[in-house]
Amino acid sequence: MAIGDHGNIVPAEISGRRTSFRAADPTSQAFFWLCGFFVVYCTRFEDFIPGLSYIPLGKITALMAMYGLFTAIGKTKRTYKDLPKEATLLLAMIGLLYLGAFLSPVWRGGALLRCIDFSKIYVVWVLIFLLITTFDRLRRIIFIQAFSVVMVCSAAIVKGHNMPRLNGVLGGFYGNPNDLAFAIVLSLPFALALMVTAKNPLIKAFWFFGMLVMAVTIFLTASRAGFIDLVISFSVALYYFGIKGRRFYLIVAAGLIGILVMATAGNKLYHRFTALSGNSATDQSAYGSYEDRKYLMVRAVTAIEHYPILGIGVKNFPTYSGIWHDVHMTYLQVCAEGGIAVLILYLMFFRRGFMNLKILHKNKNLDTDIVLFVGALQSSLVGFVVGALFAPEAYQFFPYFAVAFTATLLQTVKEQEKEPGTALPPPKKPRHFLEVYADRGTTGAVSPVR
Repeated sequence: MAIGDHGNIVPAEISGRRTSFRAADPTSQAFFWLCGFFVVYCTRFEDFIPGLSYIPLGKITALMAMYGLFTAIGKTKRTYKDLPKEATLLLAMIGLLYLGAFLSPVWRGGALLRCIDFSKIYVVWVLIFLLITTFDRLRRIIFIQAFSVVMVCSAAIVKGHNMPRLNGVLGGFYGNPNDLAFAIVLSLPFALALMVTAKNPLIKAFWFFGMLVMAVTIFLTASRAGFIDLVISFSVALYYFGIKGRRFYLIVAAGLIGILVMATAGNKLYHRFTALSGNSATDQSAYGSYEDRKYLMVRAVTAIEHYPILGIGVKNFPTYSGIWHDVHMTYLQVCAEGGIAVLILYLMFFRRGFMNLKILHKNKNLDTDIVLFVGALQSSLVGFVVGALFAPEAYQFFPYFAVAFTATLLQTVKEQEKEPGTALPPPKKPRHFLEVYADRGTTGAVSPVR
């Protein structure tokens, strides 16, 4: 239909005038449910709202996203054939974990159930790559993750300000102070990117105070690994945002805020570091934790020696350890529970994330906002590599999300480069404002229909 001279709607073939159509996105429903999954996984509403713990919200949103994608097959920009090598590596790793679970020498049933739960990451990973086809969508997903972590930190401070190290204040992977600190470190660079790229002063202020809340939460967890990880990861972020981006005020502000937070909330963390010397005047529980970690690492090496091919099964190490604790090193955890082959695939998978970022760094035609988010992803992955040396984070989804973000961003850039006249990020105007002229959907060709 076309709009007549007097506002009357007449058939386009009769009027002979140009036509304007609203392009429907076949993946919008699937992307909506993918956003829902991120909200559920990152925020964990079941910890705040009674009764929600009995509803498998994560499974429901993931299944709905899969259904939405299934109904859009054949209409999407990307297909399963476009999946990068990372997806194959992740699938192979999960397949070997299943095989190891079936043959586990410790507890086959438990390993199998945990493997089924972990294998959701492959479904979500594929959905991220197939559905996030624009920078605007990627930014939205990153916003959900960072915003959710800020809300979680606020809830942890309010609910557990009197609890030692915020231990058990929240549920899931947020319940352990080391895991909570790890999740914050991986999300903090995203909050910085969202603050720097925000145009509204109120939004900038929100992300500034959000990062302050995240930093305070890390210190309240008194996680030594989290603090070391924070220093290294945020230093990488400041290199990209402050030095390369010539925002030197960020370095000064970060230093002043760090000193302030350390002076007000760093007492417990200080005592945990001094406890490493075994001084009786300091925190003895921290020194005992240090000794336990040494024992667990030796125990993990023993497990690798006895079961090098398929390991002892997913999350079976606490039982095998004899003291019901995970080994506080992700790489040993993966090797002990999955075998040497799984560890190799695991390292290759995350290496692909860094390779994607390396390619993006070499691209000189990227939009300024995209360059900043590439730096944030680099900082987050560095935070993972460092944090994995001190914590058992093999099955937390945040690091896998980061690799998926690098893969989909690289693919988006490649697709845009194949389409002349397009630039990232995509226009924020609704699709129905794009004029259609001579069967070509280009803007600026003619004045819009009024």
